Amino acid sequence: MGKIIALANQKGGVGKTTTSINLAASLATLEKTVLVIDADPQANASSGLGVDVNTLETSLYECLIGECGVKDAIYTTDIEGLDIIPSHIDLVGAEIEMLNIDNREKVITKLLAPIRDEYDYILIDCSPSLGLITVNALTAADSVIIPVQCEYFALEGIGKLLNTIKIIKSKLNPRLEIEGFLLTMYDSRLRLANQIYDEVKRHFQELVFKTVIQRNVKLSESPSHGLPVILYDAESTGSKNHLALAKEIISKNS
Repeated sequence: MGKIIALANQKGGVGKTTTSINLAASLATLEKTVLVIDADPQANASSGLGVDVNTLETSLYECLIGECGVKDAIYTTDIEGLDIIPSHIDLVGAEIEMLNIDNREKVITKLLAPIRDEYDYILIDCSPSLGLITVNALTAADSVIIPVQCEYFALEGIGKLLNTIKIIKSKLNPRLEIEGFLLTMYDSRLRLANQIYDEVKRHFQELVFKTVIQRNVKLSESPSHGLPVILYDAESTGSKNHLALAKEIISKNS
């Protein structure tokens, strides 16, 4: 049975999509079967994995509003074992259209039920908000990875997210756990980055991943080529960091 992991943080620009793409690619490289669900209307995870979002016939949006089955929205990528359900700008309107659906917080849960056993890992890339689709993702997930940027306002807003997780755990999804806090955009030369690292570690202790994602040019460049960094430059720091993260997650869940 596949493990469903949501990547969430309502703060934008913390590395959620970068982590989703590259963690998925690294897990697939380690011979796991992986499905990425792009639950962000910006569709960056889709284009970052080489999907042309302008020519899509089916996306997560059509699945959510019941226009197509989940299997009709799965696309393969350049990496063997890695599939994606892409997003589309239309997803912005899905939250309004879902308001009249019964059990509207559980649409994604129902959607994934028939395909859950076909993958080792299903990663949901959430949008930077705590709206209905993110609530859906957290309700469907077994656990959540919270990327935290090594910058001054890093811990701002995490309280709100943790509160949302607590509410979802008590009302909608009692099995939801925190997979881990992931420190991203880390630059060891900066004193501030080291202070943030220490602070997050002090706050959340063993919930913080040992792996840290360092600032890396290749990591920033690879999405514009529609490739995960492991295909763009396998020797880069960004590639090695995400492989280490994938190994850490596999060993944690084995």
